[in-house]
Amino acid sequence: MTVATAQPANSPQNSLAANGRRQSFFEDFGIWKEAPVFIGTTKFEPLPDVKNIMITGGAGFIACWLVRHLTLTYPHAYNIVSFDKLDYCASLNNTRALNDKRNFTFHQGDITNPSEVVDCLERYNIDTVFHFAAQSHVDLSFGNSYGFTHTNVYGTHVLLESAKKVGIKRFIHISTDEVYGEVKDEDDDLLETSILAPTNPYAASKAAAEMLVHSYQKSFKLPVIIVRSNNVYGPHQYPEKIIPKFTCLLNRNQPVVLHGDGSPTRRYLFAGDAADAFDTILHRGQLGQIYNVGSYDEISNISLCSKLLTEMALVPAAVPGDDDFRKWVKYTHDRPFNDHRYAVDGTKLRNLGWEQKTSFADGLRITVEWYRRFGERWWGDISKVLSPFPVVDGYEVHSDKEPITDLPQPTVDAEVQVSKKRKVEASNGQAHA
Repeated sequence: MTVATAQPANSPQNSLAANGRRQSFFEDFGIWKEAPVFIGTTKFEPLPDVKNIMITGGAGFIACWLVRHLTLTYPHAYNIVSFDKLDYCASLNNTRALNDKRNFTFHQGDITNPSEVVDCLERYNIDTVFHFAAQSHVDLSFGNSYGFTHTNVYGTHVLLESAKKVGIKRFIHISTDEVYGEVKDEDDDLLETSILAPTNPYAASKAAAEMLVHSYQKSFKLPVIIVRSNNVYGPHQYPEKIIPKFTCLLNRNQPVVLHGDGSPTRRYLFAGDAADAFDTILHRGQLGQIYNVGSYDEISNISLCSKLLTEMALVPAAVPGDDDFRKWVKYTHDRPFNDHRYAVDGTKLRNLGWEQKTSFADGLRITVEWYRRFGERWWGDISKVLSPFPVVDGYEVHSDKEPITDLPQPTVDAEVQVSKKRKVEASNGQAHA
């Protein structure tokens, strides 16, 4: 990861924001001028047939890292167009540091609107598309599944048809490791050829989008690459996801709330390493291929809480079950279904020369520091999204009213529930005997 330090801004707007002025998501209060400008570390010989790159969802989390990285790393080779609807989880603050760069343009548009997509592709003579834009928060997909299908499936279809119409030379589709479904502890890491078996509406919509991408490759010879990544974390992530949400809560001296018993694990990749992966795939990836972006850092949700408590110096050595831990970590019911773990094999990408450079300890330290400094002011008032199961209605975020307890909650996996029930019944039978 490379950091280009931005100049501080001492504007009255900043003072107003710090003193509690009500903010909207998209107003510019100058906070971005105080923040470091993060990019990746890779740099390749520019491709002669790539000039104008459109990045959908460019004001969102993962995509904004690539927008900054390509804009600043290849200032004389590539023109970068950030195409974004500016949904609730996006912010122009994520790319405002690029506004004075001649090779950067922001274009507001909706991927589900064919005329807006084609207009952008034609206006900027786009030859390469990175398609990140998607609804991605799994929790929301259980209550708003139609919206996920509309954006993730129909939106991808619109982009593919538009790309076919204008003759795009590269279409790099960003998917997720969740399309593979749950991976058991004893199973091997999954290869790109593994069967897709999504278990929630979000993952299903991403798998469906992949099927469309594949069909356009076969039917129309569209030059595509599909990328399936682990969980990405780091500065600029909207605080509906676990690491920024829990960091912001703890920074407010409020306890965090785990879903279920906190046992599910995820593999985490720092956003700078993810930007390097996408840069590597652009320059070295082969058209028609699929690439997993895999991390080695697999961490359970409850272990993540311990690491955050220690990093934020709230508990010297946070151990689940200790009194100090119970003070800061609460529980609520689990998702309707919560995959225990995902695990993908990233050897194919590593063979292109990419490597994970940021340890989880270093990445978490950078992330926590950023959220402590900027998290409360970057998006406006984030209080409502910090609840365990926030509800999104258009651009509005509402808090939930879910019960919170001091005790881990049972998993909603049916097999596990039956097993636990039988154990309890057997135990009760022995007690009565």
